[in-house]
Amino acid sequence: MKARKSFKLAVNILRHSRLRSWLTIIGIVIGVAAVVAIVSIGEGMQQSLESNLGGLGADIITVSPGASRATGGFRVYTGGGEPPGGFSTSSTRSSATETKNLTIRDIQAIRSVDNVGIVTGTVSGRGELYYLAEKTTVSVTGVDPVAWNGITTASLASGRFLGAGDYNAILVGSRVASRMFKQPLSVNRIVTIEGVNFKIVGILNESGGMMGGGSDSGIIMPIEAARAVLDDVGTSKFDSIMVKVADASLVEETMSDIDARLMLTRHVTDRTKDYSVSSSVAMQETINTTMESMTLFLAAIAAVSLLVGAVGIANTMFTTVLEKTKEIGIMKAIGAKNRDIMVIFLMNSALVGVIGGVIGITLGTLASSLMDLGGTVSGGGMMGRMFGSTLVTPQLVFYAMAIAIGISMVAGLVPAYRASKLRPVDALRYE
Repeated sequence: MKARKSFKLAVNILRHSRLRSWLTIIGIVIGVAAVVAIVSIGEGMQQSLESNLGGLGADIITVSPGASRATGGFRVYTGGGEPPGGFSTSSTRSSATETKNLTIRDIQAIRSVDNVGIVTGTVSGRGELYYLAEKTTVSVTGVDPVAWNGITTASLASGRFLGAGDYNAILVGSRVASRMFKQPLSVNRIVTIEGVNFKIVGILNESGGMMGGGSDSGIIMPIEAARAVLDDVGTSKFDSIMVKVADASLVEETMSDIDARLMLTRHVTDRTKDYSVSSSVAMQETINTTMESMTLFLAAIAAVSLLVGAVGIANTMFTTVLEKTKEIGIMKAIGAKNRDIMVIFLMNSALVGVIGGVIGITLGTLASSLMDLGGTVSGGGMMGRMFGSTLVTPQLVFYAMAIAIGISMVAGLVPAYRASKLRPVDALRYE
């Protein structure tokens, strides 16, 4: 029997049991839509995090106060003030002290390590920002302008970076400039931070978080000015030390060398260590692994709907075989082979998968788009800024369709086989 004729008969079977067929298709639709929506969210989260973490630079190492112990997660910053990168970048969890214990001696010790390029200390905290009778609280980071300019991967939307001679000058994050006040901030505007006037010399481009020493929701100022306006930053301690390596391919080795040098100069051991050495590479690997595991787990939960749909297909196919028993007998009596009968019923189950897959992918893509739109309309809150947009890739569409068709055909395999093995005499006598 020709494939075209088999396909036509499979379509007729589907048309003659519309209600039952559509109820079966709905099971596939729900499963495929759930898988597409969940995986697209996971893909979008992973892409956004990779983009944000990439802003810190693969050649940047951060030394932070507070010991850390490996727990399989990423490091939670416990030093004073704001973490230097918005996230801590180690694949460990912090414990022990919260005191600021990094000094100029640590910077000098790090400078003596091979492959170290630029080294600079930063201080950070929270400060009240006043502008045109409005007030908000922002994160403030104090940096050495010359060294920071050589390390940061932040870019300017307008204005210039801080210079060596600047004191009452600041860089403003994109979110502070555009969203925190009724009238947007711009270059050359004067603002007040903790009672001290500062001139805005530059507006940073949006980075998605505190990356590369810049913050969408923060202020960058010279370290001397930060020590003067912020509480609890001291006059000689640092909240973090940022290191730019000469060769990015040797980041892991350089981290180990810095750790060994600091242990020697600070007279500590692994058990008494009161600082942490980390890099964006370690965090990115941990985040990627976590995102992949979470996406897989959620997709597996959604796939349960597909299994339910597969049971529905098998049930529908068994019922269809019973209804078409006499017709099967007639087809065999006029020359149809077992293979022809099996192909017809497999095509019928595959059609259920195709229709359910197409509708499911469409609904799943629409659902993920609505989630994306909802995040945009709501102003991209904290979760939106962290997780970014959803992402429906061609590979996801292909695999979703393949799964829908594959499950449908597997579910219809046994009924199709039983139909093909019916004897013509028994089939014709069936009532």
